[in-house]
Amino acid sequence: MATETEKTTSTPHVADSHGLIRVHGARENNLKDVSIEIPKRRLTVFTGVSGSGKSSLVFDTIAAESQRLINETYPAFVQGFMPNLARPEVDVLEGLTTAIIVDQQRMGGDPRSTVGTATDANALLRILFSRLGKPHIGSPKAFSFNIASISGAGAVTVERAGQRVKERRSFSITGGMCPRCEGRGAVTDLDLAQLYDETLSLSEGAITVPGYKGGGWNSRLYIESGFFDPDKPVSKFTKKELQDFLYREPTRMKIAGINMTYEGLIPRIQKSMLSKDKESMQPHIREFVERAVTFATCPDCDGTRLSEGARSSKIDGISIADACAMQISDLAAWVRGLDEPSVAPLLATLRHTLESFVEIGLGYLSLDRPAGTLSGGEAQRTKMIRHLGSSLTDVTYVFDEPTTGLHPHDIQRMNGLLLRLRDKGNTVLVVEHKPEVIAIADHVVDLGPGAGAGGGTVCFEGTVEALRTGGTITGRHFDDRAALKDTVRKPTGTLEIRGASTHNLQGVDVDIPLGVLAVVTGVAGSGKSSLVHGSIPAGAGVISVDQGAIRGSRRSNPATYTGLLDPIRKAFAKENGVKPALFSSNSEGACPTCNGAGVIYTDLAMMAGVATTCEDCDGKRFEASVLDYRLGGRDISEVLAMPVTEAEEFFAAGEAHTPAAHRILQRLTDVGLGYLTIGQPLTTLSGGERQRLKLATHMADKGGVYVLDEPTAGLHLADVEQLLGLLDRLVDTGKSVIVVEHHQAVMAHADWIIDLGPGAGHDGGRIVFEGTPADLVAARSTLTAQHLAEYVGA
Repeated sequence: MATETEKTTSTPHVADSHGLIRVHGARENNLKDVSIEIPKRRLTVFTGVSGSGKSSLVFDTIAAESQRLINETYPAFVQGFMPNLARPEVDVLEGLTTAIIVDQQRMGGDPRSTVGTATDANALLRILFSRLGKPHIGSPKAFSFNIASISGAGAVTVERAGQRVKERRSFSITGGMCPRCEGRGAVTDLDLAQLYDETLSLSEGAITVPGYKGGGWNSRLYIESGFFDPDKPVSKFTKKELQDFLYREPTRMKIAGINMTYEGLIPRIQKSMLSKDKESMQPHIREFVERAVTFATCPDCDGTRLSEGARSSKIDGISIADACAMQISDLAAWVRGLDEPSVAPLLATLRHTLESFVEIGLGYLSLDRPAGTLSGGEAQRTKMIRHLGSSLTDVTYVFDEPTTGLHPHDIQRMNGLLLRLRDKGNTVLVVEHKPEVIAIADHVVDLGPGAGAGGGTVCFEGTVEALRTGGTITGRHFDDRAALKDTVRKPTGTLEIRGASTHNLQGVDVDIPLGVLAVVTGVAGSGKSSLVHGSIPAGAGVISVDQGAIRGSRRSNPATYTGLLDPIRKAFAKENGVKPALFSSNSEGACPTCNGAGVIYTDLAMMAGVATTCEDCDGKRFEASVLDYRLGGRDISEVLAMPVTEAEEFFAAGEAHTPAAHRILQRLTDVGLGYLTIGQPLTTLSGGERQRLKLATHMADKGGVYVLDEPTAGLHLADVEQLLGLLDRLVDTGKSVIVVEHHQAVMAHADWIIDLGPGAGHDGGRIVFEGTPADLVAARSTLTAQHLAEYVGA
């Protein structure tokens, strides 16, 4: 009997045999029939040069298919409200588990979204104040700045026992929204002097708003309305005439024999111009809006977004507005001090949420911080908070460079969190370049060998030790360490900052040297971006390259984004004696069947839409007759299919010699994007590629000071060397380069370092070191100094 039992237990259960995620024949983007087996319940790091296909494999294949399969389990009605996900280009995917994606997509820029609303911490605080706040003012809605107070009354008809009875009913909702700013915390005021010239009459062109000049309908609407004398100067208008001119409610009337809606100038401008995103406006309208509109903190709620009632209810002398304005580490300590058995479960959940912020290194934020102001790394860590205490296991967590924006000191903490998620029995997949994270992996997958068309294959699979000796680019550069410079450049001048107090800066005075490579460093939240972006005086000839997302549809590509397409179109037009618009797939030259998209998209409601290559233009996006025109023996579609390096040679000399195009292509090569196809859709570029594309575009701007915000984000160890070469070339041509950076290779390469700290939030905001990297390493007085010394082996 005993032997029978032993035999049974020694045979593994068939359910335990699914320990791998199997991918066979993945062809998404630049992947070349990749087949790979990834161990479950382990930490796997995917590495490789920027553009080698890491995101295509992890996000666009494994995570996308997992999400698509989960979405298919919902009823068709629910699927109609969810994003439509197409099946990735892959032959076989087995062993998938539920994927939770924690990416670096910026949080929405909605002015009503804050750190508190995005993480549910505000919802918990609202319930807490509605239960414990004195005086009691109402339900949790009374503490929400997104809910307005409304009340009403009227007659309702109710059917009772077959008879209709009229009853009087009233209702009221108490919300916490400040009525003046409608929960935005800021009010916009229009400068009337920018809207009209009061010394002129309307007939003489008093309205100075773009689009309201001349004899167009916009101006005729006011001149022929009959509410005022169009030949009388605006300064002579009576009170009623001015009211009708500026603020009158929409009124239907006949003007010049046509039925039209008359509306006061201010509400009309608010609807037509001020409700739009500033980025999408035409330049002359954006200039007008910036000139005419002033944004000021709301005087009624003092920027807290909350009504007077919501601010009056307090717990131990603290209102919900005070709690949201506190640094989260301080708020966590305050909540720990509350002891009220009636709301014990609520307090426990709130404590856990706030302590997760501190643990993940975001204790320096406050809950009222607008979500749109968080950096990519901060947004990613904010999204991680809800997963830290989760009881879910056997889940696949997918991270996109979780160390972006983290100081070496904070990376150790992040590593601990990744290992904790793994140890709970989860599969953790991380796309990462930092050696500190690769070192903790159970399994490493290295993609490459190059980028774009030169990548898309698996160069290495195995342990970290095997990677070191594997001979791949990552393996060769894994133990690279930049050395400190023997000599540093001498500054040619200084950029003075005095009394900087943006965000957490504590009256900082600093002289940033010009004509050298200056690096601003410090732990996350110490005030680096506040100093560099918020305090450098305007008009100092500063070109700022931040981490803001590149806006662009699948019709946008590097040629359109950098302005390269303009000289190319003109060169084609001049060579063939036709107009440039023919060589635009968004204009006259577009294939009429697919409208220049190259594909025909069929929407299938709640099922994934189908994109098929256009048969008429064969995906080339241009009308057949346009492809007969040639430049240097190539048609426009062949030119757009060239990689940057090939196009640079093509436009350098010979029949296709176009200096304007050649200059832009040279800049793209300088930033390491020589492998990109110039017509490749922007939506297919990785994060690192987009930032370098932005840098290449700004290199043409007129200005002597470049401010770069973490230019190594998304860069492989091998690419960092190329970036340092580019920064050196910029400085050698007489430019000043100021870099906000955590990468030790950039710090070691600097001529001057400004270190902020010593901590984050109100524990930071001070200069803790100024000097050369060698002096910083010798002093070892700050966290940055200790990590840099360890890095250079001093």
